[in-house]
Amino acid sequence: MAGIPQLERDMMTKARRKYPLCQDPVEKLRLQCLARGASGIKGLGRAFRIMDDNRSNGLDLEELSKGLQTYGLFLQPEEVQEIFQRFDTNGNGTINFDEFLNSVRPPMSNCRRQVILDAFSKMDRTGDGVITIEDLKGVYNPKCHQKYRNGEWNEKQVFQSFLDNFDSSNNKDGQVTEEEFLNYYSGVSASIDSDAYFVVMMKNEWKI
Repeated sequence: MAGIPQLERDMMTKARRKYPLCQDPVEKLRLQCLARGASGIKGLGRAFRIMDDNRSNGLDLEELSKGLQTYGLFLQPEEVQEIFQRFDTNGNGTINFDEFLNSVRPPMSNCRRQVILDAFSKMDRTGDGVITIEDLKGVYNPKCHQKYRNGEWNEKQVFQSFLDNFDSSNNKDGQVTEEEFLNYYSGVSASIDSDAYFVVMMKNEWKI
């Protein structure tokens, strides 16, 4: 993860710089998420998952508006309405949450998406679709961490810190799903123009 912080700072700076010039509501929403860091879009996804009490995977206009406000993303009512109408393609008064989140996530080429999924698969040793501390044992070496070497942290604390990289600051649950992993790295990807550079970075970072 050594190279990620600078990329993340670059991405946040770029998003803040582009936001005042942006007119498209979906892009404005994306830029607000990216300005929060690589976990911004992942946090938005988690906020809506929590709201979806009946697990319908659908949102009406009121839920969309409330969810954006709860997460601290602010758009004008007419912009929220435009976003909703854009995704309510069949006019039934609800939007599919997965399609909405996929559109907010910065676009990625197939090769970028695949290398992210390869990294996730390597970390998900149990194959249950979630990375936990147990998955990290034997895959991620905590003894290389500075705080472990100087005695400040034990192995569990190092593992937890690693997982926290992918968690939104207001809702850390100690596990990372494939969707959350993709959402996180879509943010990192947004700061890198070259597909080849991104793929090489991921392969070096995750030893794949």
